Amino acid sequence: MRPHNLIENAPLQNLSTMATPAAARYLVEATDTGEAKAALAWAQEEGLPVQVVGGGSNLIFCDDFPGLVLHMALKGRHWTAMQGDCATLVLAAGENWHRAVLYAAAAGYRGIENLALIPGTAGAAPVQNIGAYGVELSDTFVSLSAWDRQLGEEVVLTTEDCRFGYRDSLFKHEPERYLILEIRLALSRSRPWSLGYGELSQWFEGEAPSSPTAVAEAVMAVRRRKLPDPAQLPNTGSFFKNPVVSQEQWESLQRQWPEMVAYPLDDGVKLAAGWLIDQCGWKGYRNRTVGVHHRQALVLVNHSSGTGADVLALARRIRDDVRERYGVTLEMEPGVVPSGCGLTPPA
Repeated sequence: MRPHNLIENAPLQNLSTMATPAAARYLVEATDTGEAKAALAWAQEEGLPVQVVGGGSNLIFCDDFPGLVLHMALKGRHWTAMQGDCATLVLAAGENWHRAVLYAAAAGYRGIENLALIPGTAGAAPVQNIGAYGVELSDTFVSLSAWDRQLGEEVVLTTEDCRFGYRDSLFKHEPERYLILEIRLALSRSRPWSLGYGELSQWFEGEAPSSPTAVAEAVMAVRRRKLPDPAQLPNTGSFFKNPVVSQEQWESLQRQWPEMVAYPLDDGVKLAAGWLIDQCGWKGYRNRTVGVHHRQALVLVNHSSGTGADVLALARRIRDDVRERYGVTLEMEPGVVPSGCGLTPPA
């Protein structure tokens, strides 16, 4: 059955924080699970491709979408399993992530305060396994409910099921299978603070924070010093992942560039993509429509009605420049719609 709230030839510019122009053949804004499932069933009957969108903070539209864009606007948040200092926060897929962080912090629960001011929705958070300032979503994640489009039934997926990695998850490898409906996070009023990140450590100067809200406010202040507000200057946050190289490659790079910024991991060394881009001279670059933010080389911005093609052309130049100089290939974080117009592999 054709959805009652179906919009044809719908503009998509306001559904992505990069604000690139595009249109969807059809758009449905789902405010409950029934609407979402019905829209998916109709698209399957019509043989249409489907693109799910939340806050659009990790997505770039580079062309019109020939199928159905399903905007997940499911709202709701509540606490469950409240025992002692611990509780589980349940968030519907369309809940604003930043407001959910502040909600948890105001209730005195710790665990996600370092993830304040990350744009997007709760349903998108597991896809990217969002992370910042030493904390990842997977650190507090319990489970999620999703509609399995392959099986045609609702399923519950645990942390292990989601196969979380650095900015990675099951949902990136099976992008057309699961529609996330709600997520559950285990928080605690006595959880240890995560203040190892340099700027946070300096902020508190060795003193214990007074509350999770105090940590969230510190994170917000640090982020605002370096990152532009997408509502004021369209962007998708960090555009490239921090590349991970082998210990052997790192030692070779360090011999040539002793000042290179890096972080040791159990299975290699993580390089700072922003440092690599900055050293290649891209910070503050701007052409007629798009550019690189003047305070953070990791952030590509849309200055003046830039298209998805404009953004990707700039990203390609930056990636190729870094690869030529350092022998390291950067991988972009945001997804591209339609998928066929992403960055091509380097020659």
